Parts: sequence; C-alpha cells; structure tokens
Amino acid sequence: MKVREEKLEQIIQWAENNPDIRAVLLTSSLVNPYAPVDNFSDLDVELVFNSRAPYEINNEWLKLFGEPISMIEENDTVFDGKHAMKMVLYKDHVKVDFKLYQVSDFSEEIQNEILPEDWDVGYKVLVDKDHLTKDLKSPTYQSIMIHQPSEEEFQQLLNDFWWDTTYVAKCLKRGDIFYAKFMSENVLRTDYLVPLIEWHIASNHNWNHITTNKHGRLFKKYLSENLWNRVEATFSGSNIEENWTALFAFADLVHELGNNLARKLSFTYPEKHEQDIRNYLIEVKEIL
Repeated sequence: MKVREEKLEQIIQWAENNPDIRAVLLTSSLVNPYAPVDNFSDLDVELVFNSRAPYEINNEWLKLFGEPISMIEENDTVFDGKHAMKMVLYKDHVKVDFKLYQVSDFSEEIQNEILPEDWDVGYKVLVDKDHLTKDLKSPTYQSIMIHQPSEEEFQQLLNDFWWDTTYVAKCLKRGDIFYAKFMSENVLRTDYLVPLIEWHIASNHNWNHITTNKHGRLFKKYLSENLWNRVEATFSGSNIEENWTALFAFADLVHELGNNLARKLSFTYPEKHEQDIRNYLIEVKEIL
C-alpha cells in the first residue's frame, strides 16, 4: 500500500531529525512472517524518547503525518508505567498505533530474559541512534503459535462448552436474543470453538510451528471446504429458530472436533456429559 509506505517514511524522517527520539521500531503484522497483510494492515510504530512526557501531553505532532479523524489514547497506568499508546486513524485510511517509550523503560525491557509479546511476534529496527537495540533478542514467534493442550485443558474446555450451551437454549426459549447472542458469540465461539479449531489445525500439522492468527483469521486457509461450511453454519442472524439451528451446529462441530482430538491425543471424550446436555437442549426447545 503506497500511502502506508509513504507515511512510514515520513515518520522515519521525522524521527531521524528529532533529537528527542533515540530509536524507532516497526512491529506487528508488517514484520511478522506468519501474519496476513493487506491494505488495511496497521502501522505499529514504537518511538523511544529521551523524555516522552511532552509527546504524551501534546498531540500536535501526530498531525505531521496526515489528518487524524479518530484517536484512542492509553496512558502508562494501563501498561504498568512502561509505555503509552496513541492509536490514530488518518483520513487517508492508514491507521498508526504509536507506542511511546522512555529510553530507560525501553532498555529495561530489552534486558528481560523473555521478549515481550509485541517484539516476539516480529520487529524491525528503523532508527537506532545510540545502539539501544544491540542486545535485543531475535523473535521466537512462540507467543502466537498454537500449543498442544494438556488433558486437563481439553476436559475443561469441553465441560465449559456443554455447560454454557444451556444458557443459549434458555435465552432462545425466552426470546432473549441479546443474551443468547452474547453467550453464543462471546462465549461459545470465542472461548471454546476458536481454541478447539486451533487445536484441530495444529494437530494436523504435528503441532509444528503453526498459527492461525488472531481469532481464527486464517481458519479458512487451513480447513477443508466441508469443515469450513460447518463452521459457517454456527453463525446466525436474529431469528430465534435460526439461532436454534446454529446452536446444534455448534454442538455437532464440537462433538466431531473434540472426538477427533481425543483420539489423536489419547484423551477421554466426555460422551455422557454431551449426551445429557444434548437431551436437555432438545427438551428445552420442545417445551410449549
């Protein structure tokens, strides 16, 4: 994306000519070999200042790189005093997440035995006036890789999934679509289905350095057409009957993926628990 490249070059030139800034790093998807990149990918820029306070207080410098149309600020209290964030969406559609460091805090982070996740997913040093990054370790990318679950983690996920399907059923019977959607999308999908699909994909690749990016962004790349269609069937609109269909699609998919994984890892699948809950779901749906 040409406009994004031009904006990054503007930031680099500004930093090189600004004595307050001692180093600049590019992080996240643009320097992560495992991340999908397109025209909507953000610039994630870390700025290391002699004194960052003036740049936290005054936002005029952000206008040097274009016209901001929206911004989110997070101060150092959110990050244990280590840095602050200014996430800026510019009128030219480029979003830049600026992370502001003090030299002392940046140097302290570098000395940690384990790289912070922001650096472990990939980084590129753009400016380093004082060799601050000379001891910066290479990224391992392990924080974004899918790791094999223990049997305890597997059992906990399945137990919680089947338990929480009952909330969706009760909400649908009540006609409470808001709570039903919260439970199906924020809980069933995010907390249980996404990690279960991740485990399924990683198990098919021998748990060998595999990632599907955030919240299943790369699921379609790794799943068969049939399995992807079954995942799509778990999505629904606002119609109550449609949501019942999606709930049972959730159940069928978790049953298949869970059983397959249990066989591969020699885990025990909770068959009786599933059947008891399935009976409950059907009984609730059929209550007049």
